[in-house]
Amino acid sequence: MTTLPDRPHTALMVIDVQKGVVGEAHERETVVANIGALVDRARDEGVPVVWVQHSSADMPKGSDAWEYVPELVQRESEPVVHKTYGDSFEGTDLEDVLARAGVGRLVVAGAQTDACIRSTIHGAFARGYDVTLVGDAHTTEDLSAWGAPSPDKVIAHTNLYWGEQAAPGRTAGVAEAKDVTFIG
Repeated sequence: MTTLPDRPHTALMVIDVQKGVVGEAHERETVVANIGALVDRARDEGVPVVWVQHSSADMPKGSDAWEYVPELVQRESEPVVHKTYGDSFEGTDLEDVLARAGVGRLVVAGAQTDACIRSTIHGAFARGYDVTLVGDAHTTEDLSAWGAPSPDKVIAHTNLYWGEQAAPGRTAGVAEAKDVTFIG
């Protein structure tokens, strides 16, 4: 029950599953496979798939690292949002893409859990979207050498606290890929 008027639809948002982002990611193969299954289900159910693609000095547009992983194939008709900040809404046309499709609920998957995933789910929720994080379809690299918890703990903690988010007129939650519902 989004706070955005006349936005009854759901979209699957796939964030930054790029070669340079998930190359060394925790449980990469499983996460990418779960995302692939979600993309297939969304397409079968007529649910929009929105792809988000990050670029930076270390990962410039057009570079091999910037490319999406080969297991996930974008369709020409599916929007790609190009970003340079963690929050996929900042400095992009994401809001316009979602508004045109009447989307008020997002199902979110991708990378990195402790950066672009967290920034985007919080940004979406603050903007009035209902947000479901797919608990087994997001990942991160190991940053424990710099004081971060291990990737499995980062993922588990994000799933734990996102399942407890609350705000007036909006819903947040976590679902496993097999339990995600796009309609309803």
